[in-house]
Amino acid sequence: MRSVDQWLEDYGDSHRHPVNKALHWVCVPLIVLTVLGLLSLLPLPWVSARWPWLNAGSLAATLAVLYYLRLSPPLALGVLPLLLLAFVGIDALAALPWPLWASCIVIFVVAWIGQFIGHAVEGRRPSFFKDLQFLLIGPLWLLAFVYRAAGIRYSGGTAAIR
Repeated sequence: MRSVDQWLEDYGDSHRHPVNKALHWVCVPLIVLTVLGLLSLLPLPWVSARWPWLNAGSLAATLAVLYYLRLSPPLALGVLPLLLLAFVGIDALAALPWPLWASCIVIFVVAWIGQFIGHAVEGRRPSFFKDLQFLLIGPLWLLAFVYRAAGIRYSGGTAAIR
């Protein structure tokens, strides 16, 4: 299995241009928010009646955290409050006077347009074209940048995040 440093280094190779990086800071969190929002609309019939917060969105978030735990326990721990914040954002979107799915789809499409504009400026294809796991690495790449800026160690190596 690749280390978190290898994943982040590989992801960073196609995210060097300042415009692309800036767009990722906006678009990646919005994509995570909307994917979890759309998934949260899918109940888990065997448990959702008793625990309405337990749905496909919360299950996906849990599975993502377990994946992150394998890569870097400190980053997995750091992602937890961000995921909780995403679910607060989903509740705010759900309180709007139109359906949650409509808000999520509009934001999702606009965010992906932003991502592709960033990669057009970068002149490199998005990493997930090479490996779909990079869809899970994007949020970690942003968080790892914050950790490095704060001097928080998140791996055994020193991932170069550009």
